[in-house]
Amino acid sequence: MAALLAVLLSGMVWFAALPGFGQIFSGTVPENLGITNGQLAPCPDTPNCVNSQIKDDPIHGIEPLHYQGDWADARNLVTEILGVVPGTTIVEAQDNYIRAEARSRLMGFVDDLELYFPGDRPVIEVRSASRLGESDLGVNRRRLEQIRLALADLEQRN
Repeated sequence: MAALLAVLLSGMVWFAALPGFGQIFSGTVPENLGITNGQLAPCPDTPNCVNSQIKDDPIHGIEPLHYQGDWADARNLVTEILGVVPGTTIVEAQDNYIRAEARSRLMGFVDDLELYFPGDRPVIEVRSASRLGESDLGVNRRRLEQIRLALADLEQRN
């Protein structure tokens, strides 16, 4: 049984290395991304999305990121953090909004990561959602929690 599993996994890894394979699972960019009336897009019913603007929903809700000091400094730190997150590329950057795509290594699944800096309070509203599938096994939530920890660490060092 273990040998069969090893053969299947090695075949999947080889197949995943073929040119263009990663594009199969990238999905299309959702049309509802961005800020509308100070709000990020709501999450779909599937559990593969988290959004800090959703309250009282343990599946989709997450705390916004908090920062100290100037929002522009926080934005620069977040940009720096996203630059070192594996598979993550910033695809849109405005004064108060950043959108990045996070691609999984093996299968090339793409998650859309959004960060909104309202400017009227020291928070960063966040949303991270998988383009495809039903479950993300907690990947979107973990990614944002890792960014939260990195932001707190960098702020403490500066």
